[in-house]
Amino acid sequence: MDQKRELPVYMLSIHRWDLQELSLPLRPYGDPVPGNLYIEDMKFSIATQFRGNYTKKLPKRSYFVQLLRPQLLNGARELHLNAEYKDPSSIRNKLSLDLFRVFGVLSPRSQHVRLYLNGQYEGVYLHLESVDDLFFKKRGLQVESIYYAVKPDADFSLYRYKSEELKESLLLGYQRKLGTTSDDIKLIDFINIINNTPHDKFEEVISRHLDVEKYLRWLAVAVCTQNYDGFKKNYALYRNPETKLFEILPWDYDGTFGRDWDADIIKPDSLSINGKNHLTKKLLECPAFRKQYRALMEELLDTLFTPDYFEPIITSLTESISPYLLFTNEEQREIFDGEKDFMLWFIKKRNGYLRNLT
Repeated sequence: MDQKRELPVYMLSIHRWDLQELSLPLRPYGDPVPGNLYIEDMKFSIATQFRGNYTKKLPKRSYFVQLLRPQLLNGARELHLNAEYKDPSSIRNKLSLDLFRVFGVLSPRSQHVRLYLNGQYEGVYLHLESVDDLFFKKRGLQVESIYYAVKPDADFSLYRYKSEELKESLLLGYQRKLGTTSDDIKLIDFINIINNTPHDKFEEVISRHLDVEKYLRWLAVAVCTQNYDGFKKNYALYRNPETKLFEILPWDYDGTFGRDWDADIIKPDSLSINGKNHLTKKLLECPAFRKQYRALMEELLDTLFTPDYFEPIITSLTESISPYLLFTNEEQREIFDGEKDFMLWFIKKRNGYLRNLT
């Protein structure tokens, strides 16, 4: 899904009673309503719901859409329509996820679209791929299991988030997307290996369970983009049946490039080069992995995470969505117009900060 100047039009049709149902405070999460999705001359019967416990309370809501079998859209049966409401640029998610992909990390593809709901224009949305079995099938890859890290307890440690209490289950923080209970056991074993392998054997043992280079590539991009919310949650973990190794991919990267998930500005030097979870800590305690990570970080800082690389990309994206954005006041428009220069300034300063630490 490559970005085009003329943004595609997506039209959602959901009965007003069902929309009211979705808005009920006590409605169970994950309980969709029926509807239709129209894209050009195609009509899809769908089941849909608001996306995210936090974002569904915002004025501009995001949607998770499931196409009813046997319908597929570009080989997918699920899609996310992200409002990007908190990001004043509306492009941070796409910028980040595309950077992961270019740097060799498996990452969801995305495309900005114009969304109408029951005939009313809702603004620019980001059509984001769902990470499921078809995500891998489209890429000619096999997958054994997929887990979404949905809460910060998914930090690869034995202890509850911000607590000294042991987790009652090492699956805490994870949501299984694909797999069985036997795959749960493999994930539990993996987390136990991270925590209980002696230091002098860790490098050898972890390499039999984790694709270390892909993890370090993911870490380098997550650190550069400074996603505070992307180390203990907002990632997907999957097991490759060919290599028998766990691999990681990113998810939800709108709070990046100098702003957090609430769009507050954060300083370019406010996140260290070491990231923020227990697996990263254990890996970087090994000299060989630390050296490997430094080489990958230097490669990223030299080639991709630079103002020169990002300037034409940011320019193209902002120009493509600008005519279709909805603003409630002139201040919002002024902030959007200043986001390009702000993000390029952030990249320059963040690059310099990290380069002094490598």
